[in-house]
Amino acid sequence: MSDQFFEKPILNSPYEYPNTHRELDESGQPTQKVVNARRRAEFITPIPRPRKRKGPVEQAQMDLGTTIGPEGDSQRYDPTPIINQLRSHVDEWRRLKNPNDWGVTPETARLLQHWRHHSFNEIRPFFCQIEAVEVAIWLTEVAPKIGKAGKIFLNHLDSANNDANPELMRLALKLATGAGKTTVMAMIIAWQTINSVRRSNSKKYSRGFLIVAPGLTIKDRLRVLLPNDPDSYYASRELVPNDMLPDLEKAKDDIIPLESRLSSVSDDTVDLEEVYNTERHLLYVACTRARDHLLVTGVEPGSEFLDDLKVLASDE
Repeated sequence: MSDQFFEKPILNSPYEYPNTHRELDESGQPTQKVVNARRRAEFITPIPRPRKRKGPVEQAQMDLGTTIGPEGDSQRYDPTPIINQLRSHVDEWRRLKNPNDWGVTPETARLLQHWRHHSFNEIRPFFCQIEAVEVAIWLTEVAPKIGKAGKIFLNHLDSANNDANPELMRLALKLATGAGKTTVMAMIIAWQTINSVRRSNSKKYSRGFLIVAPGLTIKDRLRVLLPNDPDSYYASRELVPNDMLPDLEKAKDDIIPLESRLSSVSDDTVDLEEVYNTERHLLYVACTRARDHLLVTGVEPGSEFLDDLKVLASDE
């Protein structure tokens, strides 16, 4: 009997919705059965080893679905229902034919239609790349408008962010290695910038972006995210309609705190303090990505937040 799992591992086009998958048994091995549905999201959650104890130790029972990782640590599959529920809502929203029913701005609708249906001359976005941006768009523009169904996810994000890092809202998009995360970053920057330029009074959108790279090599590769770069993805990969490209030139490459953010708030001390705290948190989070050493370079004038870092460093 031939092993179709290895002879024909690819069932779906990378450009289309993945509507089939190969079934795996409880131990993660292929059953040779093809299921006519998308595979549910399941993640392996590491379970730390228990601390050594003196005296007799009782044998602990392992949960069903627990496996042993490469380093001997036990791991278990976490179905993460919230992810599968979110996928379901985004799938239903994606199936809406009329852009007027999408609940997004005309600019966002134009970009979605472009990414989904444009006849790209060379590199066409993968489905997973478009879906990642769709999720960010749905959570930002659609979820706040649909009542209880949307609040479930927004409240979940608020709670998770408050537990992990209060006062700085973060949303992580998980993609496989090689899926093209730089393209996703470009699409998100385009969506946010174009809406920010054309809807300057809205607080949902930004034209200022902080990109953190693990080294100079990666930093150089990410120059394609700069709108004025000769090889920018917005033009070279046709990620933005030609008539929208000028709006991208208004993306900010500036010193934090951004002057545009300071000038956009009222004279209310509370509002101004909130802007300062958010901008300061962005810099500090970027700094915490360093493992052993942190090198900050730049040109004059530097950000006033760097003075705060100097004080912290001298105190230590």
